[in-house]
Amino acid sequence: MKILAVDIGVGTQDIMLYDTDNSIENSVKMVMPSPTEIIAHRIRKHHNDILISGSTMGGGPVSKAVKNHLDRGYNVMMTESSARTIRDDLNRVEALGIQIIPENEEHPEIGNIEFKDVDLNAIGEALSKFDVSLDFDHIGVAVQDHGYMEGMGDRNFRFMKIKEKLDIARNPEEFSYYNEVPEYLTRMKGVLKTLKGYKTTLMDSKFASVSGATCDEYVKTLNNYIVMDIGNGHTLAAAFQNNKILGVFEHHTRSLNPEKIKKLIGKLENGTITNEEVHQDGGHGAWVTGPMNGFESIVATGPMRRILEKTDLNVHYAAPAGDVMMTGPVGLIKAILSNKIY
Repeated sequence: MKILAVDIGVGTQDIMLYDTDNSIENSVKMVMPSPTEIIAHRIRKHHNDILISGSTMGGGPVSKAVKNHLDRGYNVMMTESSARTIRDDLNRVEALGIQIIPENEEHPEIGNIEFKDVDLNAIGEALSKFDVSLDFDHIGVAVQDHGYMEGMGDRNFRFMKIKEKLDIARNPEEFSYYNEVPEYLTRMKGVLKTLKGYKTTLMDSKFASVSGATCDEYVKTLNNYIVMDIGNGHTLAAAFQNNKILGVFEHHTRSLNPEKIKKLIGKLENGTITNEEVHQDGGHGAWVTGPMNGFESIVATGPMRRILEKTDLNVHYAAPAGDVMMTGPVGLIKAILSNKIY
């Protein structure tokens, strides 16, 4: 079976094409700029009014580019699906000066841009330059989706759903969905819309990275450890004991420093970390079942993982399939194979 795995972050999209008949280390791999960076660049190149269509996708740079386009004095029209990239609350989108239009309305007289998190044509074209065919049986995509519930903040809602999942399942692969996702996961719904007709697994990007880290050859020898995925925007730590998650916390990376990380890890280890303290500090929250029996190592992944070098913690930098950049794709592949949804 051939699996295309795409882990989409703020800075990069990490891509692996894996054939189960071959060694995963010999998979075709690419690390490319993220879709939100690519499309933000396209918006900045326009010097006129624009219409944005397509699906809900990751915000960050692209949301900033849209707001800057308005500040430059240009008009911006967006379909409802694409507008949810800026805010799920469309009243707040319109308050910025963006005009929401019907999905099929066309304006060929102005610049047109399409929002989507996955561009199979671009991936296929890049691979074709190396005589590699974009041929796969199943596609896995990892994105971070806060979810949306009217009247509830995105931090509260995201971690409420994380806790609900952990209350019934203790492995990261459970944070995956096959061919359908809950209505509140608007970004994942956008990915499914883009990939209609394909066998598709969607997964939370943080838990995809955590899952991938557990595939590291050294980590497989451990019983008690803490995986930390330290991303450009968010950091998630998951405490494992005998291959089961005992506790997690999620925070904003910009709010962390070596001293705070060590403090939070200590509380995660002894089971005293609370949802309230993390949330009040600006993070998403925490969930824990009890203390660990000590831990053998911090298992680090993510683009900002080097912050751990400034602590005295015992750190192992995960490299599943021999590549530190493929943690998310390997986690997606593990979820697809372990859930037997192919």
